[in-house]
Parts: sequence; C-alpha cells; structure tokens
Amino acid sequence: MLVEQGFQQVPFQEGNPYTQDPALPSLLRRLIPPRLFNEEIELELERFGAEVITTIRAQSRGDRISPPKLVQYDNWGRRIDELQTSEGWRSLKATAQREGIPGIFYERKYREHSRLFGFAKAFIMVGDSHEVFCPLSMTDGAARVVELLGTEGMKKDVLPRLISRNPSSAFVAGQWMTERPGGSDVSQTETKAQSLGDSDSLGSKYSLDGFKWFSSATDGDIALALARTGPADSGSRGLSLFLIPLREALNNRFGSSTISTNGVRVHRLKNKIGTHALPTAELSLEQTTAYLVGPLNEGVNNIIPVLNITRIWSAISSVGGLRKCLAIATAYANVRRIDGGKRLLRDVPLHVAQLASINLVYRALTHLVFGAVTLLGRVECGVASVEEQNRLRMFTPIVKGFAAEKAVTAMEEAMAALGGQGYMEETDIGRLIRDGLVERIWEGTTTVLSLDLLRSTTNPARLKEFVSWSYSIILMCPPGLLKAVQAAIQSLQGRLDSLLAAFLHPVPPLIARPSLMFIGYIASAIYLLEHAIWSHSRGEEGYEIDAEVFRRWVNDGSFVAAEQDLDRIRSEVKFADASNSAIVFGKRDHAKL
Repeated sequence: MLVEQGFQQVPFQEGNPYTQDPALPSLLRRLIPPRLFNEEIELELERFGAEVITTIRAQSRGDRISPPKLVQYDNWGRRIDELQTSEGWRSLKATAQREGIPGIFYERKYREHSRLFGFAKAFIMVGDSHEVFCPLSMTDGAARVVELLGTEGMKKDVLPRLISRNPSSAFVAGQWMTERPGGSDVSQTETKAQSLGDSDSLGSKYSLDGFKWFSSATDGDIALALARTGPADSGSRGLSLFLIPLREALNNRFGSSTISTNGVRVHRLKNKIGTHALPTAELSLEQTTAYLVGPLNEGVNNIIPVLNITRIWSAISSVGGLRKCLAIATAYANVRRIDGGKRLLRDVPLHVAQLASINLVYRALTHLVFGAVTLLGRVECGVASVEEQNRLRMFTPIVKGFAAEKAVTAMEEAMAALGGQGYMEETDIGRLIRDGLVERIWEGTTTVLSLDLLRSTTNPARLKEFVSWSYSIILMCPPGLLKAVQAAIQSLQGRLDSLLAAFLHPVPPLIARPSLMFIGYIASAIYLLEHAIWSHSRGEEGYEIDAEVFRRWVNDGSFVAAEQDLDRIRSEVKFADASNSAIVFGKRDHAKL
C-alpha cells in the first residue's frame, strides 16, 4: 500500500491562541478597565493572536531555527569569538521588539495596566518563541534597573534603546551573575572590579576581570554584571553592579579599548537538554570596561529588580508553554476519531476528563501569574498600597516556583493525550517540555525560591496580611454563588488556619519548600474565587464553569497532599534532618536518629 492510500488522519488546527484560550480573555476583561479593553487592548490581542499562528509560527519552523554556533578563530588564527545565531532566532527577537516587548511596559500608555497588556502578548507568543523571551526578560529587567538607578547618561543613551520597537537599533541585555564557585550563591563571586579613576557621560568607569559560568544573552548588546569591589571576605556585601557594553557599535560609542568585544571572550557554548536556539555561554572578562550602576558595594540590592522581573517572566514562560500544549491536545480531540471512526475523542468522557484536569491546572496557574503581573504594574506606577507591595514581594518567588513545578507535569499529560503522536517532535510538545524544565532552575531553583519566601515572611505581619487579603475575597462571595461553593470555601478557610499555624515562630527551615507549594495552591484558589465572584455578579457566560473550576481546584488531590506534606514536616521536624541524611547518605554517618 502506498502512503497516500488508506486511512488519512485529519490534521488538527489550534486556532487563534487568544480568542480560543479558555481563561485569558475573561481574566483580562475583569482586570482591565472596559474602555481600554474593549476599544484597544482586546482588538490588538486578537490581531496578534492571528500573527502568532501565521507569521510567527513560520519564523519558528525547524528549518529556520537551529542551535547557535561559536566561531572562535578566523582562518588566520586570530581570536574573533563570532557568535552565529539562526535566522529564525533573530526574526523572533525582532518581531517581539516590534510588537513592543519590552517597550509596552515602559511606554506605560495604559498606566498600571501596561504590564497586563504586554505580558498577555508575550503569553500567547511564548509557546512559539523558542525561549527568545529569556534575553528579552533580562532586557526588561535591565531597563527597570537603569530607570531606577542609572546615571543620567544611561537613561538618555541606553534606556531608550532597551525599550525600542526598532529592531535595527534596539538593545538586548544580558545578566551575568553566576560564577563557578557559588552558582546561585553570589557571595563567592570572583570577578573583580577596579576603578579606572575616570568617567564619561555614562558614569564612573571600571575595569572588570573574572569568569562568568552562565550567560543566557550572549548575543546581547549590553550586560549587567556583579563584580567584587570590596574584600573577598565581605561576601555579597562587597559586590557592586556594572553595565558592560558589548557589541562593536556600542564599543565605538563608549570608547572601549577593545573594538569588537570589550575584553569579553566566549570560551564555549553550553550543551543543554533544551532551549537549543538560545545561546548560553561561558565567558571571561579581561580588562573589560564597565560602568557602575547604583551605590558602590550594594550590587545585590541593585540587581533585585532584574531578578523580580525575570522571575515573573519565568512563570509566564512556564504557563505559556502549557497553554500551547493544552491547545494542541484540545485541537487533536476535535479531529481524532476512534471506534472505527464512529466517535471523536472529544466525545469520550474518560479522555475529556483528562483534558479537564490539564485545563484546571492551566486556569489556576494563569490566574495566579496574572495576579502577580497586576501587582507588578501597580507597584511600578506608584499606585500600589503597602499591602500590595508586600504581597508582590511574597508572590514573586511563589509564582515562579509553583508555575515551574506544576506546568511541566501538566505538559506531559497533554503529550499523552495525543498518544504516540504526542511523542513526535513535529507536535512541538517535546521541545516545550525540554524548554519548560529549565524554569525550575533559572532565576532560582525551587529550594532557593522557598528560602526567599521565608525571608519575605520574616515579619509575621506579612503572612497575616496575606490571610486577611484572602478572607477579604472570601467575604465578597454573594449568597447565590456561596451555595454552590460553600464546602470548598470552608476547606480553604481551614487551610488558611493551617498556614498560620505552620509559620508560628521559630519557623523550621524544612517547611520552606512545602509552604511555597501550599501558598501557591491557596493564592491561586483565591484568585479563582475572585474571578468566579466577578463572573457570577455580572452574569457572564460560563459563570457556572468559573465556580466549578474553583471548587475542583480546592478539592484537587494535589492541594490536599500539599497540606498533608506541610503538616507532616511540622510534626517530624525534630527527626527529619537526621533521617533525611540517613536515607540519602547512609546510616553509618548519621548513627543518631
């Protein structure tokens, strides 16, 4: 039989990623004022959604996207460190810049809602972006640092190009923190900075020497880097933040002594399991000219805006990747026939139940992440209350860690929903899973984020503010809706009590990770309830579904297990450290349990 003969599977069609999304349009309709949403933003998102499945998807095809190459020497043996990226990678980056990412955030046409609009555009593109938003997220963070701490010269010459919509002149920024001795522990930073005793329009000039173990925007135009300006034994308190010009045009403008690379040498590209199109490299800095950003020896504090912004971006990437996997699985169910061609998968209750469980996770994560985005926009525009500022500080590590943990597992379920076809590279789900796995590591592992969460709740009042905010949403529930979700609300209230009990001082260190997951479940449930209240009160189409999603999420087995895990850690805290060590390393080294 010829391949053209016999049964032919009908290809699935995903549809517009904005208009066909089960959660995003309704969520934005609630969060953005009607005039802005109806007259401008929704129309733009509908247009851009069409661009994603046509122009942008064409740019991300496998024949246009390939791993970068590093040419270290020319044919005469001269060191050139030429980084060659694929046409598709460059096109995707240019498209995002033209679409206003990250420009929208700083033009602030829609004030505090600009973050919602810009991230919504990124959200529906991220599944086809091949991680191009990794360097653009760092560009976003760099723009915020320059806006807050940059010299007047940086604000005049650098900031406009970081947020430019013109790809031919726009800058991309890297973030160079990670070094060989410390990884996430920057206190062991070896890179040293020496003042040159000179300055120009960009500020005070320094010379940097050291080695950076990971650089995820190696094809960038500038970088923000930490370097040591204090004694080695001062740890992170002896670090300062610097802006490094990289490319030829910049170096000429800034008067660098090394025309092509400003003393930056690329030693090798990282061989990663995913994010293959993204150039990640090991770099050495050799008398690299850099400019001090912010106060001396306060580098860790000065780079915090970058970390906070890129962690939100990481969550967007996790959930945006899940969005595409869910869209593929749903579209496939609309065309795949079984039982001798008599039934579509969409008519098989057991299969639809599997898709509904993925959908539930997706909706919860989407509401959680855009809840944090709303807070970020309000804080940046100076309209956030003190409680909202504190909640953003607490939510930033939570949304990043919780989304990274939950999204990839749900992506795997979406892959299985296509059977053998899901395991094929052509569906793109495999790439999305590989790329999604990095979000559990970049910008802080779940353990690092959990410890950051503990720091954000050192003041007991912060956690009480979160609980008070949660109860303020619960108390808004109208009688008609309360009847349908009362049991779920009672369960949620009990879990809020459990959370407060778990953080009674002294807080055991081992509670950090389970508490991040537990608060992630609670916060996402509260956002789902808030949306169900809005939907019910307005009589929105599908308000019963919003109530059912909230009810199911609270009753989800993983949510119940998270509470049990928290309770177990609290009760076993005296013995957990020793027994964990014995399980991992053997009892002979830990005889006393």
